[in-house]
Amino acid sequence: MTRQINTIANIGSGTMGHATALQFAMAGYEVRLVELGGASLEAAMAKILAEANELAANGLLAGDDTVEDVLARITTTTDCAEGVAGADFVIESIVENLDVKRDVWKRIEQFAPEDAIFATNTSGLSPTAIQSVLDRPERFVVAHFWNPVHLMPLVEVVPGEQTAPETVDATFALMETIGKKPAKLEKESLGFVGNRIQLAVIREALNIVKEGIASPDTVDTVVENSLGLRWSILGPIASADLGGLDTFYNVSTYLCADLDNSPDAIAALGEKVEAGELGAKTGRGFYDWEGSRGAEVIGERDRKLMAALKASREGVDD
Repeated sequence: MTRQINTIANIGSGTMGHATALQFAMAGYEVRLVELGGASLEAAMAKILAEANELAANGLLAGDDTVEDVLARITTTTDCAEGVAGADFVIESIVENLDVKRDVWKRIEQFAPEDAIFATNTSGLSPTAIQSVLDRPERFVVAHFWNPVHLMPLVEVVPGEQTAPETVDATFALMETIGKKPAKLEKESLGFVGNRIQLAVIREALNIVKEGIASPDTVDTVVENSLGLRWSILGPIASADLGGLDTFYNVSTYLCADLDNSPDAIAALGEKVEAGELGAKTGRGFYDWEGSRGAEVIGERDRKLMAALKASREGVDD
């Protein structure tokens, strides 16, 4: 069903879309960056240039590639037919709205080759629900990149009910080719894997704050200096094996019943949203992000992620 992948059609040029385009171009693919929603392609290319320069400064471009070489592989268009014609792999990163995604994919299918692979970079929408509008749903899969894309290795590869195994395998192989760490799910699940774990941790973290056990800053200090460090080396299940499953089981016998297991949306998040306190983007959330604080924290985060990325690539090269 699939063919050799040479050309990528990258639908969407926003926060995620511009960044996925860069990843494919860095790996040597011809990329058509297609914007169908009215966002500025010029702004997207400026972001791509900035991120490519950052990666180049840290020695993370392939071989003798220059930033100019990478950018030369990306062409831009607002024409869907032009963007997907002849593409071997089409990836979409548009608004997280099921109806909008379905409409866009129906348009894409009109113009894309019959054997092209289709991938959506959704954070948690059902691939089964999206692929249901396609004539050939077997070629549709989720490829969920994590933000910031140029620094985060993970891509979750998630099949829908009608996705062919070869579609999953080809997408997994492509993600490895562009230097990512793909994770193949056996079946779809709301939120996939990463967001399920992330929301479970946030739910309990905010429950600890609500119960007056610790402040947000203390909760973050605990995670940053224990679980965060440990899980960056070994995941929670391997860590449990190393710690002794008898110990973890014994703790679970008395602790699980005391953890927050509410099936409802997290109230503390809802209260902040209702108050217009959305975090760094509005200057206030659980922390005060006014002034330069947000930029400083993001800069420090990105420096540490870059260092980790360099270390992992050096390990591969060695």
